Amino acid sequence: MTAREIILANIEYRCTDRIGMNFDGGRLNDLTGAGIQHSIPTRKWVDGAVEYSTDIWGNTWFRLEALSKGGEIFKPVLEDWNDLDRLQLPDLDNPAYYQAARDVGASDSDRFRVGWLPGWPFAICRYMRKMEIYFVDLVTERERIDILHDRVTTLLEGVIDRFGEAHMDAVMFCEDLGTQDRVLIGPRMWLDIFRPLYERLTSRAHAHGMKVIQHSCGYNWELVDPLCEAGIDCLQFDQPAVYDQPALAATLRRHHVGLFSPCDIQKVLPTGNRAFIEAETRRLAETFRGGLIAKNYPDLHGIGVLPEWDQWAYEAFVEAGARAGG
Repeated sequence: MTAREIILANIEYRCTDRIGMNFDGGRLNDLTGAGIQHSIPTRKWVDGAVEYSTDIWGNTWFRLEALSKGGEIFKPVLEDWNDLDRLQLPDLDNPAYYQAARDVGASDSDRFRVGWLPGWPFAICRYMRKMEIYFVDLVTERERIDILHDRVTTLLEGVIDRFGEAHMDAVMFCEDLGTQDRVLIGPRMWLDIFRPLYERLTSRAHAHGMKVIQHSCGYNWELVDPLCEAGIDCLQFDQPAVYDQPALAATLRRHHVGLFSPCDIQKVLPTGNRAFIEAETRRLAETFRGGLIAKNYPDLHGIGVLPEWDQWAYEAFVEAGARAGG
């Protein structure tokens, strides 16, 4: 099987060959892809110990330079609902931004081609209003929330179209839905507000013959079935150890939805215990055999992991994942 065929079979939880691999540093990698090469201006400046920056949506962020790598919203682009009609979304569906994607799509590579989306409605809109305010808006400002969601979803439909025209095999987005032990949004609210948006976007991708891969941190167990039913084809979880893994594997197998995951980045890799890391990596490969794409975590420093610990997991994935059948 080619790299592309192996990834596709694992996404559909029907692979009888090896697990998929997505590792950097010259290691095995069955994936390739491209993002949006936009020219939308952003700014960055420092005031004392605080760094401020703007994003492509118009939000202003801040972080402590010496202490944090990420940041929080300082001023959301839609601070006042009265500005909704004047809100200008970036032209992310501009065909000029997709030459890199078209180049990848036209290449003779046998790797699986992924187009990287700039987000998904919940992930984008929660910052436009500021997280804590947005959660209240979901209850108290439903009409305006629906308008905002529709505008962002319509833009993302255009982005998906551009990747489809570029002949990507899949699109991937990040939308964290969970905390350590529960979902951020209850299933009833998610089904009411967000499932229709998911279905609009996944069906748009599927119309182009593309799979849809979702990254989501946290414990999302209550939403795994609804996500699969809404058209998500592969779930990218960095913390598989928070789940009952046999139960998760059975659910994904039933839906023919793959798991895209590193060795757990919270409870396993940071221990630095080689025997434990290798054993848990092998267990992950065996439990999800037939529907697993293994990967590395790109920010080892941020999770307190040394490169050699990551390499132990990689080598265990190679050994365990090469055994077909299992």
